[in-house]
Amino acid sequence: MAKPLTFAVPKGRILDEALPLMARAGVIPEAGFHDNNNRALSFACEGSDTRIIRVRAFDVATFVAHGAAQLGIVGSDVVEEFAYPDLYAPVDLDIGHCRLSVAEPEGQAAAPARVSHLRVASKYPNLTRRHFEGMGVQAEVVKLNGAMELAPGLGLASRIVDLVSTGRTLKDNGLIETSRILDVSARLIVNRAALKTDQRVARLVDAFRALVIETKAA
Repeated sequence: MAKPLTFAVPKGRILDEALPLMARAGVIPEAGFHDNNNRALSFACEGSDTRIIRVRAFDVATFVAHGAAQLGIVGSDVVEEFAYPDLYAPVDLDIGHCRLSVAEPEGQAAAPARVSHLRVASKYPNLTRRHFEGMGVQAEVVKLNGAMELAPGLGLASRIVDLVSTGRTLKDNGLIETSRILDVSARLIVNRAALKTDQRVARLVDAFRALVIETKAA
């Protein structure tokens, strides 16, 4: 008997948008998945040999890249941040749209073109360094996993790099978006080895790709 497929999904907004698409592709989590009081991390799927694991977005990429999960859904920000060689993102699901941007306090004087070094708070150290290196600026990245908007006001960093959707959180914390690093959308990701050796993985990739094409054509 074939080993069950493991499908990794992130907690939060992307998952809410992904669930209808997953259902149309036949990846339907058992009823307990939707119970907000359920602390389980692994769930069976209805009518298939697939199980779903629900983890943090960055961990989705790690599980899939190392083969612990064969497929997953995660934002392109995570894919670009880690750039795992064993990770393949064959389908842009056209959901979970936002952007990865630089923000700073409104009225801040120094511009990146006039400085050689900046301290930046972000949970995206690789993307942040690459962005500023492209401008000839050395970025010292202070790694934070949340509450990024507090960093400039408390003197921890002069700028932040974070995901932005409406910009309301930035505005409420006295920050303005100054540049865009990356437009983000959710991607179906797969483990390269699993795609080559397991036809079930290939079939799911084809199913998601067909659904995206169908949705865009509707």
